[in-house]
Amino acid sequence: MCPSYATVAPTGGNKPLLGTNPFAFGWPRENQPPYVFDFATSVAARGEIELHRRAGKPLPEGWAIDAEGNPTTDPEAALAGAMLPFGGHKGSAIGTMIELLAGIMIGDLTSPEVLDYLGTTTLAPFHGELIVAFSPEKFAAGRPGNPFARAEVLFEAIVGQGARLPSQRRFVARAKSEAAGVVLNQAETEQLDRLLALGLEAVA
Repeated sequence: MCPSYATVAPTGGNKPLLGTNPFAFGWPRENQPPYVFDFATSVAARGEIELHRRAGKPLPEGWAIDAEGNPTTDPEAALAGAMLPFGGHKGSAIGTMIELLAGIMIGDLTSPEVLDYLGTTTLAPFHGELIVAFSPEKFAAGRPGNPFARAEVLFEAIVGQGARLPSQRRFVARAKSEAAGVVLNQAETEQLDRLLALGLEAVA
């Protein structure tokens, strides 16, 4: 987990204070991709707002507020204002927890401090990270059952209901790309050509 820039307003607030504060988790699996996910604690990642801006599409309601704290579906206004946490108070609390654990507790910067330090959101964030690793074998030692086998029972039950595991499609797509190469559509090819010709100005 890690802080980010202050781009998310706490639930009930009207100014950016928290970061998108991504949280990730992974569980190893034998002979297949791990169970792994990561998500922003905002309703959507900031990159999603930017993609809507470039495409000229309005945002779904409930994603963001403008600089005056009013709800907005305008990507430009959202980028000038703040995103909202997912799940209301729950997302706001998790985002705050990440500020405390991966910022204050380890003596590193919080999201507001990152923004003050850099003065912009166009550079890579300057922040700390908190990584916690557990050994299932150690925790389950002396107890019945293999923790990895028991985990597979749970994963199979999820898939058995027709649901997908996190990142399942991504691993399938990665395998296809490794076998056949990366396929780009016309718009993506043109964007790469613009990047080659103009550099970062191509995405302004």
